[in-house]
Amino acid sequence: MANYLSNFSIFQFRDFRFFIISRFFMVIAINIQATIVGWQVYDLTGSTLDLGLIGLAEAIPSIVVALYAGHLADIKERRSIMLICLFVLFLCSLALLSFTGPFYFLLEKFKAYPIFIVIFISGIARGFISPAIFSFVTQIVPKDKYAQSAAWMGTSFQAGAVLGPAIGGLLYGWINIQSAYILDCVCIGLPFLMTIFIAPRPLPEKKTREPLLQSLTAGLRFVWKNEIMLGAMALDMFAVLFGGAIALLPVFAKDILGVGSEGLGILRAAPSLGAFVMAYFLTHRPPLKKSGGLLLGSVLGFGICMLVFGLSSIFWISLVALFLSGFFDSVSVVIRSTIMQTMTPEDMRGRVSSINKIFIGSSNEIGAFESGTTAEAMGPVGSVLFGGIMTVLIVIISARFIPKLRKLELKDWV
Repeated sequence: MANYLSNFSIFQFRDFRFFIISRFFMVIAINIQATIVGWQVYDLTGSTLDLGLIGLAEAIPSIVVALYAGHLADIKERRSIMLICLFVLFLCSLALLSFTGPFYFLLEKFKAYPIFIVIFISGIARGFISPAIFSFVTQIVPKDKYAQSAAWMGTSFQAGAVLGPAIGGLLYGWINIQSAYILDCVCIGLPFLMTIFIAPRPLPEKKTREPLLQSLTAGLRFVWKNEIMLGAMALDMFAVLFGGAIALLPVFAKDILGVGSEGLGILRAAPSLGAFVMAYFLTHRPPLKKSGGLLLGSVLGFGICMLVFGLSSIFWISLVALFLSGFFDSVSVVIRSTIMQTMTPEDMRGRVSSINKIFIGSSNEIGAFESGTTAEAMGPVGSVLFGGIMTVLIVIISARFIPKLRKLELKDWV
């Protein structure tokens, strides 16, 4: 019992409680929005390519600002960056809501392009907020709680990612699109208010002031020299880039499985539910032993799940495959987060996090574009199967050519 309660000891830190709840609602909002936007755009245009363009519209600005965002998170107070970005995301949610009411005529005239513009702006905000969040969490918990904080961040993320798509899809299908967007606005407004109650933290002292260009590229140089970190980021990047099927779920829900927007919400929630179950387990048993083998095995399992999903035309089999894909993905997320938290110097956390954003965060959106374009050429099933095969091959290559990653034991670092 004492060991079980010790896994909740991190909640003794007041600001971590506010932080984790804030992150939970932010993830709910982001996933409600992603579910609604995907279905709305596919309804407007009927194009799988446009589904891919949603991801590209967010990825491009995130990548462009990433290095400067990391630099900024290492020289400016991080809570302030988070507040500004959350406010911009709130305005973006309001804009999307307005397209279902007084400004609907813009969609009638320009189809999905006004939505793409709003997603582009939200991509800028998300590009800046990611390194600020990653850097800030290590300032509100002690080092011996880093692995636990990574697991709880994963748990809160996946819990929000379970509820967001399910709620968004159900509200869209049972009530109307406006109700789903209103909830999106509420859920992104709450993190802004809660972050106000978190005490700001002073930045770590820098020994020397670097020129801007040198500071911008410092994260790249650090990651490039760290074989373990580089390998973990690259492995996850290529797995997400090729293996993800989330962008095509509106097509599978509507045309292959025939389950409508309600079914789409459930399908989108399934990977996150699996990830939530695993992330919660990892809060009690962090993957500190045989970490490299677990990382490679989890990405392999993810790729196999994508193959099963691509071949399935039965709703419950597709649901189980997506659930297990999230189950496996959660292991790799927690291991990679712990690697970054334990191996990164305090005064470089923002810049290293920005590199992670380029590798991992943007690969979700670019992966969506890849799925959309390959679906145009191969069909949705062919696109998912191609991605699953590529993911399995990437794991085999990584295991062969990155021995330090394969032999990683995080217990030696924590």
